[in-house]
Amino acid sequence: MLGWMAWTWPTALLFVGIFTAIAILTVLEIKFPGGDARRGVLGLTTTRGDRLFITLLGSAYIFLAWLGLIGYPLWWPIALSMGWGVFCFWKV
Repeated sequence: MLGWMAWTWPTALLFVGIFTAIAILTVLEIKFPGGDARRGVLGLTTTRGDRLFITLLGSAYIFLAWLGLIGYPLWWPIALSMGWGVFCFWKV
């Protein structure tokens, strides 16, 4: 049924993680409306959804740069991406 795409467990976990994050943000938006807008170190006024988007985009760039410059293993870019995500939700 899903043979049209080469699904692997890491790919499936990535999508599960993204959809889980979106579900958590949806619950937070229902519970605390307004998106928790604030002005961060980049000078942007961002909401929770904006910060999630910046985190995902930055993580993709971290992985692409790591693969282009260093290659494998991918444990270090995972740690860098998690740190980037914490920074984005804390300071951006």
